[in-house]
Amino acid sequence: MTHGNLLEPDATKLPERPDAQAALDAGTDPAEVAAEHPDFSEAWAALAERALGEDEVVAAYAYARTGYHRGLDQLRRAGWKGFGPVPWAHRPNQGFLRALAALAKAAGRIGESEEYERCTKLLTESDPAAADATGLG
Repeated sequence: MTHGNLLEPDATKLPERPDAQAALDAGTDPAEVAAEHPDFSEAWAALAERALGEDEVVAAYAYARTGYHRGLDQLRRAGWKGFGPVPWAHRPNQGFLRALAALAKAAGRIGESEEYERCTKLLTESDPAAADATGLG
C-alpha cells in the first residue's frame, strides 16, 4: 500500500457539467456556451485561447480572467483552500486550468510579469501535467 503526502490536501475535482461540455464538444461557438453557461470556465478558456491566437491580447486577458475567477469560485465551493492538487486528468478541472494558463500567457504578452509568474506557479502547483498540456511546463 502506498500513501501520498499526508500533509497535502486531497485533490479537488470540480463537478461534471454535461450540458455545457456537450455543447462545447459539439463545436458550438464558445461565446454561445459562455452566454448560456456563464460559470463554465472551459468556454471562457476557449474564448481566451482563440483571442490569443488572433493576437487580441486584451480580450484574451479579460476572457481568461473571467474563466479563472469563475473556476476559483467553484473550486472553493468544492473545498479547495487555495492550494493543493487540481488534477488535469479530471476533465471538469481543465477549464479552470486552461483559463489560468491563458491568463498567464496574456499577462506575459502585456508585460505583467508578476501576474505571469503567479499564474504559472499556481498552474504548476495545481498539476504539473496542466502546465505541460498548456505549454507552460
